[in-house]
Amino acid sequence: MFFGLFSKKVKVVKVKRKTKAKKTHQKPRVKKPKTKKIKTQKRAVRAKKIKPVVKKAKIMPKVIGKVTHYFPHVKAGVILITNDRLVVGDTLQIKGHTTDFKQKVNSMQINNVPIQQAKPGQEVGLLVKSRVRHNDIVYKI
Repeated sequence: MFFGLFSKKVKVVKVKRKTKAKKTHQKPRVKKPKTKKIKTQKRAVRAKKIKPVVKKAKIMPKVIGKVTHYFPHVKAGVILITNDRLVVGDTLQIKGHTTDFKQKVNSMQINNVPIQQAKPGQEVGLLVKSRVRHNDIVYKI
Protein backbone atom coordinates (compact mmCIF):
# COMPACT_ATOMS: atom_id res chain seq x y z
CA MET A 1 0.00 0.00 0.00
CA PHE A 2 2.82 2.45 0.63
CA PHE A 3 5.07 0.86 -1.88
CA GLY A 4 4.55 3.51 -4.50
CA LEU A 5 5.45 6.39 -2.19
CA PHE A 6 8.90 5.23 -1.14
CA SER A 7 10.12 3.61 -4.31
CA LYS A 8 13.05 5.09 -6.18
CA LYS A 9 13.72 4.80 -9.82
CA VAL A 10 16.57 2.44 -10.46
CA LYS A 11 18.59 2.81 -13.58
CA VAL A 12 19.74 -0.49 -15.05
CA VAL A 13 23.17 -0.38 -16.60
CA LYS A 14 24.67 -3.28 -18.52
CA VAL A 15 28.24 -4.08 -17.51
CA LYS A 16 30.58 -5.44 -20.09
CA ARG A 17 32.45 -8.49 -18.90
CA LYS A 18 36.11 -8.69 -19.54
CA THR A 19 37.20 -11.79 -21.35
CA LYS A 20 39.99 -13.70 -19.71
CA ALA A 21 43.23 -13.78 -21.60
CA LYS A 22 44.50 -17.20 -22.47
CA LYS A 23 47.29 -18.21 -20.14
CA THR A 24 50.34 -19.81 -21.57
CA HIS A 25 52.56 -21.95 -19.47
CA GLN A 26 55.69 -20.76 -21.15
CA LYS A 27 57.98 -18.34 -19.41
CA PRO A 28 58.98 -15.27 -21.33
CA ARG A 29 62.33 -15.69 -22.98
CA VAL A 30 65.06 -13.44 -21.72
CA LYS A 31 68.19 -12.96 -23.73
CA LYS A 32 71.28 -13.89 -21.79
CA PRO A 33 74.31 -11.67 -22.06
CA LYS A 34 77.04 -13.10 -24.22
CA THR A 35 79.99 -14.53 -22.38
CA LYS A 36 83.40 -15.51 -23.62
CA LYS A 37 84.47 -19.08 -23.28
CA ILE A 38 87.91 -19.49 -21.83
CA LYS A 39 89.88 -22.46 -22.96
CA THR A 40 91.46 -24.45 -20.16
CA GLN A 41 93.96 -27.24 -20.16
CA LYS A 42 92.51 -30.69 -19.96
CA ARG A 43 93.39 -32.40 -16.73
CA ALA A 44 94.08 -36.08 -16.51
CA VAL A 45 91.48 -37.77 -14.35
CA ARG A 46 92.92 -40.33 -12.00
CA ALA A 47 90.88 -43.40 -11.35
CA LYS A 48 89.94 -43.69 -7.71
CA LYS A 49 90.61 -46.95 -6.01
CA ILE A 50 87.37 -48.44 -4.77
CA LYS A 51 87.62 -50.27 -1.50
CA PRO A 52 85.60 -53.45 -1.28
CA VAL A 53 82.66 -53.27 1.08
CA VAL A 54 83.07 -55.70 3.92
CA LYS A 55 79.93 -56.48 5.87
CA LYS A 56 80.49 -56.91 9.54
CA ALA A 57 78.84 -59.94 11.02
CA LYS A 58 76.28 -59.00 13.62
CA ILE A 59 77.10 -60.36 17.00
CA MET A 60 73.99 -61.92 18.37
CA PRO A 61 73.49 -61.10 22.04
CA LYS A 62 73.64 -64.10 24.35
CA VAL A 63 71.21 -64.42 27.26
CA ILE A 64 73.27 -64.38 30.43
CA GLY A 65 70.66 -63.97 33.16
CA LYS A 66 67.78 -61.92 34.52
CA VAL A 67 67.21 -59.11 37.00
CA THR A 68 65.94 -60.21 40.41
CA HIS A 69 65.95 -56.90 42.31
CA TYR A 70 66.63 -53.16 41.99
CA PHE A 71 67.80 -50.72 44.66
CA PRO A 72 66.63 -47.23 43.58
CA HIS A 73 68.62 -45.19 46.14
CA VAL A 74 71.92 -46.74 45.11
CA LYS A 75 70.84 -47.32 41.46
CA ALA A 76 72.07 -50.89 41.62
CA GLY A 77 70.53 -54.01 40.16
CA VAL A 78 70.82 -57.63 41.25
CA ILE A 79 71.32 -60.08 38.39
CA LEU A 80 71.02 -63.85 38.63
CA ILE A 81 73.59 -65.35 36.26
CA THR A 82 72.08 -68.40 34.53
CA ASN A 83 74.30 -68.94 31.47
CA ASP A 84 77.97 -68.28 30.69
CA ARG A 85 80.15 -66.14 32.94
CA LEU A 86 80.27 -62.39 33.44
CA VAL A 87 83.59 -60.52 33.65
CA VAL A 88 84.33 -56.88 34.51
CA GLY A 89 84.63 -55.02 31.17
CA ASP A 90 81.87 -56.96 29.37
CA THR A 91 79.07 -55.04 27.68
CA LEU A 92 75.53 -55.86 28.77
CA GLN A 93 72.15 -55.10 27.27
CA ILE A 94 69.25 -55.09 29.69
CA LYS A 95 65.90 -55.46 28.00
CA GLY A 96 62.42 -55.64 29.43
CA HIS A 97 58.88 -54.34 28.98
CA THR A 98 59.90 -50.69 29.51
CA THR A 99 63.67 -51.10 29.80
CA ASP A 100 66.19 -51.23 26.95
CA PHE A 101 69.75 -49.96 27.32
CA LYS A 102 73.38 -51.03 26.92
CA GLN A 103 76.10 -50.57 29.50
CA LYS A 104 79.61 -51.68 30.29
CA VAL A 105 80.26 -53.56 33.54
CA ASN A 106 82.60 -51.43 35.66
CA SER A 107 82.33 -53.30 38.96
CA MET A 108 80.45 -56.21 40.48
CA GLN A 109 79.79 -57.29 44.05
CA ILE A 110 78.57 -60.35 45.92
CA ASN A 111 77.60 -59.63 49.56
CA ASN A 112 79.45 -56.26 49.43
CA VAL A 113 82.68 -57.92 48.29
CA PRO A 114 84.04 -56.77 44.90
CA ILE A 115 84.65 -59.57 42.38
CA GLN A 116 86.14 -59.71 38.89
CA GLN A 117 84.02 -62.49 37.39
CA ALA A 118 80.73 -64.23 38.14
CA LYS A 119 79.79 -67.82 37.36
CA PRO A 120 76.36 -69.32 36.59
CA GLY A 121 74.15 -69.65 39.66
CA GLN A 122 75.52 -66.54 41.41
CA GLU A 123 73.55 -63.37 42.16
CA VAL A 124 75.63 -60.31 41.38
CA GLY A 125 75.00 -56.68 42.27
CA LEU A 126 76.13 -54.02 39.82
CA LEU A 127 75.52 -50.33 39.25
CA VAL A 128 73.14 -49.57 36.38
CA LYS A 129 72.64 -46.30 34.53
CA SER A 130 68.85 -46.65 34.30
CA ARG A 131 66.07 -48.26 36.27
CA VAL A 132 65.72 -52.02 35.82
CA ARG A 133 62.75 -54.15 36.77
CA HIS A 134 62.18 -57.63 38.10
CA ASN A 135 62.52 -60.30 35.35
CA ASP A 136 64.23 -57.98 32.81
CA ILE A 137 66.45 -60.14 30.60
CA VAL A 138 70.21 -59.47 30.59
CA TYR A 139 72.16 -60.09 27.37
CA LYS A 140 75.94 -60.22 26.94
CA ILE A 141 77.12 -58.45 23.80
